[in-house]
Amino acid sequence: MSVDSNTTTDTSVATHNVDLSDLAAGKVKSLLEQEGRDDLRLRVGVQPGGCSGLVYQLYFDERTLDGDLVRDFDGVEVVIDRMSAPYLDGAKIDFADTIEKQGFTIDNPNAGSSCACGDSFS
Repeated sequence: MSVDSNTTTDTSVATHNVDLSDLAAGKVKSLLEQEGRDDLRLRVGVQPGGCSGLVYQLYFDERTLDGDLVRDFDGVEVVIDRMSAPYLDGAKIDFADTIEKQGFTIDNPNAGSSCACGDSFS
C-alpha cells in the first residue's frame, strides 16, 4: 500500500500582516478577563466609507469564518476576514491611554488620506 505524498493534512491557519502592539495585546487580555471569557478573539475588519475611504471595525468574536486569517500575539488571537486583509496589510494596532485620547488606534499605510472634516467648520 503506497501513500500519496501529495496528500497532507495541513492544520495550519493562514496568517495576516497586521501587528498588535504589546500595550494593545495587554488591553485586549484585560478586557477578556473582565468579561470572564477565554473563547473570544479580536476581529478586525474594514468597510468602505468614512473620510479616509475606510471604516474600521474592532470587536470580540467567538466565531471563526471560512477564509479567516489568524495571528496570535502572546495569547491574543487577532482575526481578519479574507476581504479586509488586503486593506489592512501592514497596519499597526495600538492602544492610547492619554488625557487627549483613549482607545485602540490603527496606523494603516493603505489608508488613502486623513480626514479634514473638522477644518471646514473652523
